[in-house]
Amino acid sequence: MRDLFVLLVLLPVIAFGQTDFEKAEKLFSARRYAEAQILFEKIAIEKPDNVKAIEYLGDIQGYGKNWANALTYYKKLKILRPNEANYYYKYGGVLGMIAKESNKFKALGMISSIRESFEKAILLNPKHIEARWALIELYLQLPGILGGSESKAINYSDQLLKISPVDGYLSKGKIAEYFSKYSEAEQQYKKAIDTGCSKIGYQKLADLYINKMKQPEKAKQIWAKFNEKNKS
Repeated sequence: MRDLFVLLVLLPVIAFGQTDFEKAEKLFSARRYAEAQILFEKIAIEKPDNVKAIEYLGDIQGYGKNWANALTYYKKLKILRPNEANYYYKYGGVLGMIAKESNKFKALGMISSIRESFEKAILLNPKHIEARWALIELYLQLPGILGGSESKAINYSDQLLKISPVDGYLSKGKIAEYFSKYSEAEQQYKKAIDTGCSKIGYQKLADLYINKMKQPEKAKQIWAKFNEKNKS
């Protein structure tokens, strides 16, 4: 009887907590970030080890481009869940944004931490797609003297091809396009379309035709093909 009484007393508290979190998630999904933040902060204060609330708070700060605040939340997540790959990926991503907006000297000192964060994500989750994309971007953007490398970017692209063929072909197209190998990029984007018929493949190919190959008619044709295949 006593156990039943305790359950009846605690049930409204438990239900309120669940409703509070669900309400915050709905606000987040609706992009009402300021309102969602208030609720997630309340949850995080009540339960400091609630990693989902902390992650949402980090994401909200990221959407607001408050990189330093986002980094604080993601760092906390790495401490609470040191074996969760995605937290290292998000931490590395925010570090990258801070570096991008910093002066060159500060940015240089952050490169190794950014790279190591993405590598750690892959170590913890060998099938982590986004971390490989991030490393491809890093190796393309960095000057050679600072570690930039086409071969390293291609290596991660090859890994993507094995894990997710569409991502593999898209990444190979991106690398080829970056180095002005437009015909090769065209073929890789076509492979991505043939493999997965993803909208992003059509988008990348159309953009290539318009912006790099100066063939707007081909862009129109590729979008016509996409619309034809996706008729309801």
